[in-house]
Amino acid sequence: MIRFTLALIAMFWTATFAAADDGYVGYYYPEVTTKETFDRMIRASGSSSKAVRVDFVNQLTNSQLKSPESPRFVFFSKGDDASTLILTALDDEVFSTLYRARAIMAQLTVSVRGGGFFKQEELQYLATFYDLLQLMQFDELLITDGETWTHRVTFTRY
Repeated sequence: MIRFTLALIAMFWTATFAAADDGYVGYYYPEVTTKETFDRMIRASGSSSKAVRVDFVNQLTNSQLKSPESPRFVFFSKGDDASTLILTALDDEVFSTLYRARAIMAQLTVSVRGGGFFKQEELQYLATFYDLLQLMQFDELLITDGETWTHRVTFTRY
């Protein structure tokens, strides 16, 4: 009985600190419901910085705002080093499932492959949106419908 009680206390203790570790839950997105680790490394990443990551998010946002249609999702970065990228749906349909969110990631891959960086580095036929985030040294990407689910992608650094 004592072992059971200690195990129960340990479980609650761990859950409490895990939730406390993510200060954005409940403010920017709901609890993380699914996770994955992106560990593919197509090229050793050079030095990246907070300024590069913030500029990247600003470019994505400006691109959306220049479009004639209203954005259906938004990007923003958080953390001391802006190393957490959050992608939040603005309507109930665009990210109604994780599969639709992954389709958006595929579409973003097409968008970034056309950019000068990928062509200059000869990555336009190989790299994905996740590869770009890893090269920019983002620690994680959180994709959320803004209501019921959040998917965390953790990027492994080598």
